Amino acid sequence: MRTRHREPQTLGEGTLDRMARILAARSIDPAAAQAEEPEPYSPLEALSAGMPPRYRGAVADHPQVLAWVRTVAEAAVAPSRGARRQVTTGPSLLMAGVVGAGKTHQAYGAVRRLVQSGVGVRWRATTAADLYADLRPRPGADSERELAAVSRCPLLIIDDLGAAKASEWVEEVTYRLINRRYNYELPTLITTNLAISDLRAHLGDRVASRLAQMTTRVEFEPVDRRRRRLAA
Repeated sequence: MRTRHREPQTLGEGTLDRMARILAARSIDPAAAQAEEPEPYSPLEALSAGMPPRYRGAVADHPQVLAWVRTVAEAAVAPSRGARRQVTTGPSLLMAGVVGAGKTHQAYGAVRRLVQSGVGVRWRATTAADLYADLRPRPGADSERELAAVSRCPLLIIDDLGAAKASEWVEEVTYRLINRRYNYELPTLITTNLAISDLRAHLGDRVASRLAQMTTRVEFEPVDRRRRRLAA
């Protein structure tokens, strides 16, 4: 079977004139349409777009949180020559304090600070209550796959650990998640309203032991910053 080759076709002056008249009738400037290309997102803009609106401007300023950011940024590696360095392994941080002390704000601010330092971050954020809801077995859901995805995420924020009602299932799921991140040295930002001394009773010995070894513990001052801002 012979293949017929066609020569490239050019637009005649009549066709170009008609196109120009159509664009003019619609008030479209061809030169402007070509020039107005969307500006690319910066890494920080892309990160902010995936954050809850309340925390898109979060700024980390706690000394221990900033120290954690520096350590994780220094541990970032490039997957290939010339590629951007990515967060892969690093220490974890456990932030404890009363409701409204600013722990969640500092956690999101830490992620923003990492991106501002020039490293790439694949991350995920969840509250402990939402995490358990997503992992609870139910028809049509693959809870094991979801647990594996959360467990191996390079950077994970777990907000309000210890807020969910304690049970054997909660303790077991929490242990599996924390143990995997402990074994693979994956950086994890954890906030809790419980006193650090109460974590063992609520989460069990195995979880508390892993947390003690894998995290730097930060105690926030017992001040509800949300109420302070409202009072001001």
